[in-house]
Formats: sequence, structure tokens, C-alpha cells
Amino acid sequence: MLMNDKSNSIFDPAVFLAHAGLGRRLINVKPEQTFFTQGDQADSIFYLQSGRGKLSVVSHEGKEATITLLSAGDFVGEESLASIPGLRLATASAVTACSALKIARQEMTRVMHDEPTFADLFLRFLLTRSMRTQADLVDQLFNSSEKRLARILLLMAEFGKPGERETFIPPITQGTLAEMIGTTRSRVSFFMNRFRKLGFIDYNDRIRVHKSLLNVVLLDQFPEHNSQKPPVVTTAQAYPDGPIIDLGHERR
Repeated sequence: MLMNDKSNSIFDPAVFLAHAGLGRRLINVKPEQTFFTQGDQADSIFYLQSGRGKLSVVSHEGKEATITLLSAGDFVGEESLASIPGLRLATASAVTACSALKIARQEMTRVMHDEPTFADLFLRFLLTRSMRTQADLVDQLFNSSEKRLARILLLMAEFGKPGERETFIPPITQGTLAEMIGTTRSRVSFFMNRFRKLGFIDYNDRIRVHKSLLNVVLLDQFPEHNSQKPPVVTTAQAYPDGPIIDLGHERR
């Protein structure tokens, strides 16, 4: 009897992260709404259960930059676990409709201390994020803007993760893509149309990414010369087959 009671009390991280409870509650966030804003008190951490989000920062001059994209299974707001609580260093917002578990700082600290399985899970997440950050830095330092865009598209389509992945990317503007790869929106338009003509992507209402785009990132293979620096030309000259594609219905 005691053994059954003990087995029933075994901690399951998946159950903990799926349900509301003491010090944690479920929230739903609509597209473009925020989980938290840069400068807010860092008093909680969020676990994204479904949907896609992004993490961005704004400089003192008002310039915004997207740091990373968030997907289901990610934690965000881990700065709240610092020994001395401070302010949010970035803004986390929803790209698509999201559901998330909001965990109070005290509850997150408790469960990490009391439950080794959860602490291991969170540590693996932090290590994965650290490796992703290093890869992003290497990408910015050594790769062309065209190759950086290809990598971002593959990450958004979640190629490389176990199981069958979604090949449609979530709604995102050309401006956000330009911020993430450190280039201009006009270059993003140029490269996206180039990828489409080469058969790496296609689109109707949404952008679909094909696995052949992996050749751009892994093998740097193009049927023609890599157009890292497209010439400055008019829209009519650059896109004789039609208008520039619209990611997220961005107005021009």
C-alpha cells in the first residue's frame, strides 16, 4: 500500500508543465500580444505549450531587433531565476496564437531544487539554447546574408528535429527576417524570390520550405553564383514575373 502511494507521487515533468497548479497558471496569447515586455519585473518564467513566438529587444534609440524565435517546448524569461531578481532584458511576444504555462519565480526555484528530473530537463534546455546562440553568432560572423536567411527558414520550418516536421513557416514579416539576419528588407525580398525560382520554397497564402534548401546551408550549393550582394534595381527590373512576395501581408 505504501509502495503504491509512493509510486503515485512520482514527479512527472510533462504533467507539471501541462497543467495549472500552485504557483503556475495557463495563459493564452493572441498573435502580436506579449508574454512580457522589456523593462518589466522578472518575476516568472513561461513554458510555451503550443504556437510560435519571438524574443526581441529595443535599443535606446528605438531600433528593434529580433533575437530568436520560440516554438513549443521552449522556456522563456529564465532571467527571472537570477539570485537577485531584476528587470526583463527583452520582450517576448506571440507570432501565432500561443498557449503557455506561467510559472512564478518561487515555484520554479522550488521545483528545480526538489525535483532532479525537472532540473535535468531545464538544464538540457539551457544547454541547447546556449548552443543555438553560439551557432547564431558563428552564422552572423562567417556566413553570407543569403545563407543566413536559408538557415532561419529551415529553423522556422523545424527541419532537423525528430519526427515529421511542419514545412510551413509561421507568419513573419520581411522586416523581422531582415532584423534576424542583419540585412535589409529589400535583400530579403531578393533572396526569397531567388529561393522560389530555384525551387527551394513555394508559397500561396503561406511559405513552404523544401528540404532542398538544406543544400544552401550544409553544402553552399547554388545552380549559379551566390548573389550575396544583389544590385540596386527597380522592382519591375528585379521581379518581372510579378510583385514581391509578402511574408505576413506586410504593407509597402
